Amino acid sequence: MLLPGKLEGIGWFTNEIFRRIVTAHPEVEFHFFFDRSFSQDFIFGENVIAHVVPPQARRPFLMRIWYDVSWPYFLKKVKPDLVISPDAQCSLKTSFPQIVVIHDINFEHYPNDIPAVYARDLKKRTPLFCNKAARIVTVSEFSKGDISKQYSISSDKINVVYNAANCAYSVLSDAEKADVKARITGGQDYFIFVGSIHPRKNLQRLLPAFIQFKNATSSPMKLVIVGNTFWKNKELASVIEATEHRDDIIFIGRLDVKELSKVVGAALASVYVSYFEGFGIPVVEAFRAGVPVITSNVTSLPEVAGDAAIKVDPFSVDAIAGALQRVANDADLRQSLVEKGLKRAQSFDWDESARKFWTIIERTIQDVRSYSSYK
Repeated sequence: MLLPGKLEGIGWFTNEIFRRIVTAHPEVEFHFFFDRSFSQDFIFGENVIAHVVPPQARRPFLMRIWYDVSWPYFLKKVKPDLVISPDAQCSLKTSFPQIVVIHDINFEHYPNDIPAVYARDLKKRTPLFCNKAARIVTVSEFSKGDISKQYSISSDKINVVYNAANCAYSVLSDAEKADVKARITGGQDYFIFVGSIHPRKNLQRLLPAFIQFKNATSSPMKLVIVGNTFWKNKELASVIEATEHRDDIIFIGRLDVKELSKVVGAALASVYVSYFEGFGIPVVEAFRAGVPVITSNVTSLPEVAGDAAIKVDPFSVDAIAGALQRVANDADLRQSLVEKGLKRAQSFDWDESARKFWTIIERTIQDVRSYSSYK
């Protein structure tokens, strides 16, 4: 998941956590295993030794080969004290102790949201990963409870390490906001959605809600969508083409962090109404940027948002449209949300998360050594 210019939730977590851990522990030798050529941007210190292990694992059967054949072969050479797999899978064919990081198990609840071959493989193998791992790390109390319940795993085996926002996000000046709006929307205020164009991100309801908002208010506001290639989704494209407001929906693709932080910071509000999330980093990014947030009242999002966002039923177009109207029309509400959001953002810090993850690493190694000594 460490791909230059293509970091998403898992990749950001891995990048931010291990960059800090490697820097903080020069006395430790780290081995990073990639399935393809890698960027030196992800080799975080001189104490990192990088390996490229074939094959490139982007299909379930190739992932099985990578984790259960290729990787164990290299692990025997390295003989690590602990193996950490940050992308929700681990090796079922090694005796070295492992920590596996599982952000969420959306595929258990909404298997139709991903290709059937992936859903079948994840549903079959994830319980095996959870039982094989010495410890599981996840990113919210919601996901901890979900994993524990779904796979009958003791909650004592699962630790929570929160995500956070990139330090590039900050409150923009009025002049900076005006400059961004001039470039993006011709000077108009806008709502912003940031995320991969994936069914659970719920654009299939956000778009009709925005159209309903436009019809009810005649507002000149725009909706800016930042994410992966949009027009491959024929269903969403047809929604836009069918509305008279299609020119008010602006898709700008993927942005680098520096530019994205500005586009988020200039928005009137961030709208992130996913119906399933393990965490929801865009919520915290908007908080840090001083932008009001509309989000969902389900899964991990209430846990992350606290009292700092308007929370709506993500399955109700009317509820989403009503929240858009409330935020657009009420300056006092927006100011209140900004103040609460800035305060809430302080609860999520990559430095603290990295320290917590390191504590989990140390505890796991101690537990394994104690168990081995006992045996």
